Amino acid sequence: MSDRPSFPARLPGRPGHVSTEMSTRRQPVAPSVPGKEGGSVGESDFAHMRAHMVRKIEAQGVGAAAVLHALNTVHRHRFIDPALIGQAYEDTSLPIGLGQTISKPGVVARMCELLLGARIAQGGSLGRVLEIGTGCGYQAAVLSLVVQEVYSIERLRALHEKARANLRPFRIPNIHLLFGDGIAGYAKGAPYAGIIAAAGGDALPDEWCEQLAVGGRLVAPIAGQNGRQALVVVDRGTMGFQRTTLEDVHFVPLKSGIA
Repeated sequence: MSDRPSFPARLPGRPGHVSTEMSTRRQPVAPSVPGKEGGSVGESDFAHMRAHMVRKIEAQGVGAAAVLHALNTVHRHRFIDPALIGQAYEDTSLPIGLGQTISKPGVVARMCELLLGARIAQGGSLGRVLEIGTGCGYQAAVLSLVVQEVYSIERLRALHEKARANLRPFRIPNIHLLFGDGIAGYAKGAPYAGIIAAAGGDALPDEWCEQLAVGGRLVAPIAGQNGRQALVVVDRGTMGFQRTTLEDVHFVPLKSGIA
């Protein structure tokens, strides 16, 4: 794990695809935003709504204190379109442009809890984690509070730039944003203690499995023969890979290339 890339890092053979390392700074205070009936919604209102959202997610069965704390800490309303601000703390996915969505907070919590696995009971955290599909940057922000280091890769340049803009005010020191083809993973940062994907394909790319460390865990949506997606957990042990299929989910499709 000590052989980490320097920053800014460039994806092999793709000049100009630069990752951004963020430094520490206090979270800025956001201005009030328009609310219903001509009122306004301030940070205290958002805090109340966020706490209510977390209680609902906990009631759904997510029990990892570190994950629940992360959801209660990250300001989801900073990652969505202002026109949708009233839905920021509902347990629903929302459009973020280019046919992509910000995942349901309940699904983010579930996948993060699965990714941590036994580390939760031990009170520990994962080391280096690769996120496939940065989107607007929300899940990367949540992950940054429960793992030691997040490498997040996005294939759509406009979304990569949006995530950079969304995350820049927080200046989170352990998130590294990459622009490139997520199907190829990011070999220069491997091996990863965990890999988490926010898009679903018909099969797990070989590159992800190769870049997963022994003892590591991969969590991703995968489409079955019926076309429906399900969460899949893959654990890599010394003797190989163990795959477990869990509940149905619905994610945007996994695509190759950059755009």
